[in-house]
Amino acid sequence: MSTYEDIDSSVDVWDLTSPLLSLWINRFYIYLGFALGISLWICVQIILKKQAKNSQEKCIPKGTQDLMMKGSLSLQKKQVFVSGVKIFYGSQTGTAKGFAASLAKAVTALDLPVTVVNLKDYDPDDRLAGEATSKGVCVFLLATYTDGQPTESAQWFCKWLQEAAHDFRYGKTYLEGMRYAVFGLGNSAYLSHFNKVGRSVDKWLWMLGAQRVLARGEGDCDVVKSKHGSIEADFRAWKAKFTSRLQALRKGEKKPCSGNCKRGKCKSKQQGPEQTELESHPHEGLHHRDTEEEEPCESSSEEEDGSNGHQSLNSVVDVEDLGKIMDHMKKEKREKDQQEEKMSLLRTGKNEDGDGRAMITPALRDALTKQGYQLIGSHSGVKLCRWTKAMLRGRGGCYKHTFYGIESHRCMELTPSLACANKCVFCWRHHTNPVGTEWRWKMDQPEMILKEAIESHQRMIRQFKGVPGVQAERFQEGLEVRHCALSLVGEPIMYPEINAFLELLHQCKISSFLVTNAQFPKEIRNLKPVTQLYVSVDASTKDSLRKIDRPLFKDFWQRFLDSLKALAAKEQRTVYRLTLVKSWNVDELQAYARLVSLGNPDFIEVKGVTYCGESSASSLTMANVPWHEEVVRFVQELVELIPDYELACEHEHSNCLLIAHRKFKIDGEWWTWIDYRRFQELIQRYEGSGGSETFGAKDYMARTPFWALFGAQERGFDPRDTRHQRKSRSKDVSGC
Repeated sequence: MSTYEDIDSSVDVWDLTSPLLSLWINRFYIYLGFALGISLWICVQIILKKQAKNSQEKCIPKGTQDLMMKGSLSLQKKQVFVSGVKIFYGSQTGTAKGFAASLAKAVTALDLPVTVVNLKDYDPDDRLAGEATSKGVCVFLLATYTDGQPTESAQWFCKWLQEAAHDFRYGKTYLEGMRYAVFGLGNSAYLSHFNKVGRSVDKWLWMLGAQRVLARGEGDCDVVKSKHGSIEADFRAWKAKFTSRLQALRKGEKKPCSGNCKRGKCKSKQQGPEQTELESHPHEGLHHRDTEEEEPCESSSEEEDGSNGHQSLNSVVDVEDLGKIMDHMKKEKREKDQQEEKMSLLRTGKNEDGDGRAMITPALRDALTKQGYQLIGSHSGVKLCRWTKAMLRGRGGCYKHTFYGIESHRCMELTPSLACANKCVFCWRHHTNPVGTEWRWKMDQPEMILKEAIESHQRMIRQFKGVPGVQAERFQEGLEVRHCALSLVGEPIMYPEINAFLELLHQCKISSFLVTNAQFPKEIRNLKPVTQLYVSVDASTKDSLRKIDRPLFKDFWQRFLDSLKALAAKEQRTVYRLTLVKSWNVDELQAYARLVSLGNPDFIEVKGVTYCGESSASSLTMANVPWHEEVVRFVQELVELIPDYELACEHEHSNCLLIAHRKFKIDGEWWTWIDYRRFQELIQRYEGSGGSETFGAKDYMARTPFWALFGAQERGFDPRDTRHQRKSRSKDVSGC
């Protein structure tokens, strides 16, 4: 009986749990049904709420809706894409000024802040970089004046911008972030100079990394050739495009063109036929720009107007015009043949007169002229130093001012020889200058070089007349050259008449600072006294010197050592110039100490290398540039190895320090500065006696002011620097 009872009870249990088991087995379908039901309920609720909202909005007046919208926007943080517009103009007759006022009125109507600036009152050296950090848009309205020159009010701005665009110290990202547009005013009757200023400024801004927001506009005073019938109509058409583009920028719209178009051939479907490009290359590709070979993509007016000088033979030509076209082609062929003949003469090493070839080739002349050089004769050049410009404005001077008392605004930077015997990795010119181990070029006379150098220097100084910030007193002083730095580029000591040139400098009461690369020991021994003689000591071992200076001489190391020995025999002031290149020569302290004992210089300048930008001729990068603290540490460690020397002065802005021999420390005070009047007296006696009456380095020294010393609270601060207002003038600043 028990067995059957057990079976019955088990059957009862199975009957009770079988529904639950079925639910468990089919639980997935149950979950799915619940999910679908909930989703359907949510959709119904959304539709009902939307219908209720629409019906409610129909009952609310439109004005109330606008107020509600503005109220909700005010609670959110708006993103500003355009903070304002700054309009710059350079005008001679007032047309560009009138256009600036008209454009300002149109921008104001868009409810945007606008500022109108006369370029005559604008200092780009101080303020232009600030435009790159704002969210504004800069507009340049520039007229082209006589012979393709800027108007008087825009001359300084254009000159500064041109030099900056070709100066490696500014670089291709100097104006990165700046947005700009250019409208030029010109007359196509002057075909060779039509809108030259507007085109140049457009190009220079692009070379410095600025971003164009609209294709350059060009107004034409010639009503026959003007696109819209007059220059005013040309401007109105461009202004309409600009305001339209400005509205798009305010909304944060991206540029319609990818920016990868070349020479104005844009493939974007969003561009119209009249506007072949809106902006320059994107900033993401700035490091690919080549300022010498590549220009901003744009359609030039000559291409658009068909004013190329002659028609293409592929187009339809009238019979009566055929003769003109053939004459033009013959003229081009003659010019080409003449150019090839000149190049052939240069390659053979002869000029048309049968003398030695000119050192400055046409290509080199073009390159150096773009970089701001004033070339003299066939192998010399002069350039205005940025420290000269700074001191003209009453600001601080270069490190030579801090270390030796040079007046930077009266210093002429010059070289009588653009050629060099080295190819240094940190060369400023990226090796565009010629190289050689001996003089094999046509030679100019020293009288001509000095005369034209001073005239060129004075012309460059005169261009600062009326420039904002330039002090009248400094300007007048700057016209009178009192110092000459023979260190611009190349190897000055290679010039065969260098001694005659130095005599001329001293006769004109001009001090002489000469720099040599330590590859010409014979010339150093034969060199007449100079105010201060430098030798570049770029490395302390044979291997590192080969890597850094890359000399042309096979016996470069022996020449290097012999040059240092020749320096030790000089009685006047001598200097070692050490250029520190991180990961190349900063770990050679012991070797440097041995070289110091070999040449026994009066002073040792230690400077961190200046990065000159990318170059196929050099592998140097920013990683090779030491921090100022690293230079200080190197100097302090070097001084411990050379007991006769101490750290004397510092110019932090140039990342440069001065080590001086202890003989220039008298009664606890440094005398590293130079008494230039005393030097002129001594050199005149030397020349008058035929070299029998000699003098030494300590005979024309002067006391170093407190502010120039290393460790001073206001180190490197010149009390004449008008940018600073000293709270207390009780400190010792004598000697300034």
